[in-house]
Amino acid sequence: MSLTTYWLEHAWLDTNVEPGVALEVSDGRITAVRTGVDTPPPGAVVLRGLTIPGLSNAHSHAFHRALRGTVQVGSGTFWTWREVMYTVAQRLTPDSYFALARAVYAEMALAGITSVGEFHYLHHAPGGTPYADPNAMGEALIAAAAEAGIRITLLDTAYLSSGFGAAPEQHQLRFTDGTADAWAQRVSALKDRDGVRIGAAIHSVRAVPADQLATVARWAQDREAPLHVHLSEQTAENDACLAAHGLTPTQLLAEHGVLGPRTTGVHNTHLSDGDISLLGSSTTGTCMCPTTERDLADGIGPAVALQRAGSPLSLGSDSHAVIDLLEEARAMELNERLRTRTRGHWTAAALLRAATADGHAALGWPDAGTLEAGALADFTTIALDTVRTAGPVPRLAAETAVFAASAADVRHTVVAGRHVVRDGAHHSVPDVAAALADSIAALRG
Repeated sequence: MSLTTYWLEHAWLDTNVEPGVALEVSDGRITAVRTGVDTPPPGAVVLRGLTIPGLSNAHSHAFHRALRGTVQVGSGTFWTWREVMYTVAQRLTPDSYFALARAVYAEMALAGITSVGEFHYLHHAPGGTPYADPNAMGEALIAAAAEAGIRITLLDTAYLSSGFGAAPEQHQLRFTDGTADAWAQRVSALKDRDGVRIGAAIHSVRAVPADQLATVARWAQDREAPLHVHLSEQTAENDACLAAHGLTPTQLLAEHGVLGPRTTGVHNTHLSDGDISLLGSSTTGTCMCPTTERDLADGIGPAVALQRAGSPLSLGSDSHAVIDLLEEARAMELNERLRTRTRGHWTAAALLRAATADGHAALGWPDAGTLEAGALADFTTIALDTVRTAGPVPRLAAETAVFAASAADVRHTVVAGRHVVRDGAHHSVPDVAAALADSIAALRG
């Protein structure tokens, strides 16, 4: 059993920044945390800057990274953006998806992300024909995360209809298994393994018929697996759900047993007071994706009210307009300041918890997200001497990280006690920018 000691110049220990912290790591876990260590012990790996638990990206669509820049031409809505997204989705194969996802997950590692929740609905070949391995696309994502060196929770997604009572459209055929039972049969062949959790997702209440919601919920419940769902991202979805069922999407999910402590609603943007109460009282989580929500002009969700009601908050980069969990944390607070015209809804520590411990828990990694003995040895170091971060005193390093730093300030990322990113360079994808450029160029028609 090998033992590695990391000496942290400064470390965020849940509520405060401590100088001179030694972490002892063995078999992928932190075995001891010693404070007040003024100088690096002999043989220690030195991490200068602020070390925090690894960041958790609780909501990702890896292939959306290919849309960055291209969807910023002209105007439109979420619904017109979606048509461009479908075009990219049609061009992906297991091999090209692996190449793209490997580069995207390497970009995440460079940004200090140590686990990703991949909301995966691109299951079959164009036209809907299953691959010889029906889970070839999901396995490509799992392999990509392994090569990029980060943990993945594959949230295999049920996507069965184009709207309430409507069959899938042509470009949605590769998303669907036909029925929730067929979805469950396919996804049951996927297995947890080292660095991998298999979870479930309901794409949305418009994409899974009401009488099949419980099938997906039971699958997740039987396996004690995470269950995620896009929820009330658009007012049009709310209106259609009310017209079809006389219920809000949240009420419909509650009626079919979907809500609960292992469930996370993604976005939760347009909610009634009753919806907020249902989500909070069931301790259903909320994953906010502020950069995507503002990029798509979705709106600002009631994150403060949800948290007060009992809904734990996590963060995601969703469509990857940018991949920067520090920006997501900052944006959640700043969006609320714009909405309310008051400041200080969350402390820097609370925002870091949403980006770390609560995000990992939402993805089925409850033993990640803290720097304490017994936790997974996943952590990241943010430089405190860049043009963005230089100046503040070290005791304000958490505030500096959340409100001034960016992904570009990440210097080290460690997963399971192993350096994935060292001094800003990825160990297994030496040129991440080129890998992104090449994999995205391969998808152009």
